[in-house]
Amino acid sequence: MKLKSLVLSISAILLGGCGTTIEKQDYNADLIINNGQILTINSSMQVIDNGVVVVKNNKIIAVGSAELLEQYQAPKVIDAEDGIVMPGMINSHNHLPMIAFRGLGEEGISNRLFAYFFPLESEKLSRELIYSATKLGAIDLAQSGVTTYADMYYHMDEMAKATKEVGLRAVLGETVIKFPVVDAKQPYGGIEYAESFINEYKNDPLITPAYAPHAVYTVSKDKLQEINGLSEKYDVPVLIHVAEFPNEEQRIKDTTKATSPVEYLDEIGVLDERVVIAHGIHLSQRDQALLKKSDVGVSYNPMANAKGATGIAPAWDMYRADMRIGLGTDGPMSSNQVDLWRTLSYAANMQRLKHSDRTIMIPEQVIEMATLGGAKALHMEDEIGSLEVGKKADIVIVETQSANMMPSYDPYATLVYQANPSNVDTTIVNGKIIMENREMLTVKLDDIRDSIEQFENDIAVFAKELSKKAIKSKSLMD
Repeated sequence: MKLKSLVLSISAILLGGCGTTIEKQDYNADLIINNGQILTINSSMQVIDNGVVVVKNNKIIAVGSAELLEQYQAPKVIDAEDGIVMPGMINSHNHLPMIAFRGLGEEGISNRLFAYFFPLESEKLSRELIYSATKLGAIDLAQSGVTTYADMYYHMDEMAKATKEVGLRAVLGETVIKFPVVDAKQPYGGIEYAESFINEYKNDPLITPAYAPHAVYTVSKDKLQEINGLSEKYDVPVLIHVAEFPNEEQRIKDTTKATSPVEYLDEIGVLDERVVIAHGIHLSQRDQALLKKSDVGVSYNPMANAKGATGIAPAWDMYRADMRIGLGTDGPMSSNQVDLWRTLSYAANMQRLKHSDRTIMIPEQVIEMATLGGAKALHMEDEIGSLEVGKKADIVIVETQSANMMPSYDPYATLVYQANPSNVDTTIVNGKIIMENREMLTVKLDDIRDSIEQFENDIAVFAKELSKKAIKSKSLMD
């Protein structure tokens, strides 16, 4: 059943024949959501049946029972029709423009990163492709209830433009790497590009600019330290792949006594509260202690890691240690998706398999990780991640009337093990309705369909020939 919205707009209505008027109603809110099962994800994980969320400007001003309807009036009221009202989900690690390459390189290529990903990007990436692919990916995110995502890629100004047009929130890290790429003809040119991008978007309401050194084996010690200094100067995050592959420390070119990439980052003085690491699969207990001590954020990407056979991160250990850990999909060539729905069940089931314990990572904990956990990983928990007074109005309504959603005894279990992107009915970001009744209100997919078909046709032939070469290449990570 579709959600229904009631638009109440009363203005100086003339009563027939009497010449009197009714004054415009005084509204004390902009948006009210009622008749929903509200998952607040607050400190007590409060669930409010038949609850109400009230929004004014871009913030939540009240959350509670139906009695709030007597206190607040708004020109827009959304009846959730017993759906689940929850914080927007946060995808804490992605490479969104790689959606242009989704489905490629699936022939069993061992050295997929160096023999396939990088050559494909080198040949086919452009400003135009990055803009169009980001817009497609952002629509996909909005339709699946992701309201914030963190990304590491190129031409971040194009990504920011497309993201804002769709209306999502994002932490966008300009990639820094030791060889020439699409937006930097010199090695490490991303540092200069990032500085310009940061100056342009530093105070944007939706975009948080960041540096994104690729990894410890593709960025030198000096450059990592330079980026750390710049991130402190501008007070912006640093996104980096860490411990995704075994023995990464052996591929570091600089002299080090470290026995892990985390120890190396700590050794050279760049492990701090502005850092967000992606993957964190091969972490020792000492590594985890260093990450917690330094207040580092972690993105757990179970579906991509399973598909890439790179390992199972110690996510349960980090969650129990109250570390800053959220969920991510990685790029669309790693998990072939950008939404988090299947990732939810992977997050739980991979940990249960790792620990041989079916009692851990219960659905409530998984949803917390996908919302407030992601906010904590990005150091944004004071703004987003839960439905609480004073936080930004990033809200999702998930319908519960479809066959796959019934019965729904436990909303957390329903979300983790039953729901899929098509069950997301309404997506609200920063107080603005981005999608309602499954209809995008900010942009239309048809508007970019032609450009998507063009880059798909252009990429197909080259990608097929590249696969024939790449499949013969031995993995550099073995």
